[in-house]
Amino acid sequence: MGILEGKTILVTGVTMNTSIAYKVAEIAAAEGATVVVSNFGRALSLTQRIVKRLDPAPAVLELDVTDADHLARLPQALAEAGVERLDGVVHSVAYANPETALGGKFLTTPFEDVSQAMHVSAYSLVSLTMACKPLFAETASVVGLTFDARISWPTYDWMGVAKAALESASRYVARYLGPEGVRCNIVAAGPIDTIAKKAIPGSTSFDDIWGGRAPLGWDSSDATATAKVVVALLSDWFAMTSGEMIHVDGGLHSTGA
Repeated sequence: MGILEGKTILVTGVTMNTSIAYKVAEIAAAEGATVVVSNFGRALSLTQRIVKRLDPAPAVLELDVTDADHLARLPQALAEAGVERLDGVVHSVAYANPETALGGKFLTTPFEDVSQAMHVSAYSLVSLTMACKPLFAETASVVGLTFDARISWPTYDWMGVAKAALESASRYVARYLGPEGVRCNIVAAGPIDTIAKKAIPGSTSFDDIWGGRAPLGWDSSDATATAKVVVALLSDWFAMTSGEMIHVDGGLHSTGA
């Protein structure tokens, strides 16, 4: 019996099979969960194709986490997919304009692009959680993904600020929804070779940093270690853990220069 046996999990932001969200969906299903995934726009068809590799292939919902109408009808969309209860939600959604908000352009980024990054990457943790809340079981687990935003990183710029907001928002979700049985935690992953990473100008510098400093080493081509921690947080094994940020980065966060 898997650690998610009998649970139903919504995993947002599934794109390529290299994505952390895809690996989470794969491992969650292997651990006994019924998995539903989401994406939107042009990426939706890509998601629909890629999840056919999973067994069983999960239901795919169209969900733009910045669209109030999408969020309002999410419970109905889940019901139409045969989901009457949610035990967990994975927030794997982030965006900042690579032309203006990343790659060293921090000091000249216009506010509209900052606002977009904050909405997609941070505020949506709260709005998505609240949209799912009517379907939550007696207890539920929300897990978000970050790239440790306690410090600054080269080229990461306003996405770093947005991720810092995400990390803080998670703690407030944990505070306000904890009395209703909802846990909220963040996983801080090392650099993974995803579409999102490739969109960051100069992101290959992260590989150099991890290659030289991670005590356990780091394989940026494999999201398995990160996904396993996400799945563990979705399970009852972490029943009393909330408001936490867990690092899956080969130990780099613990090292100095």
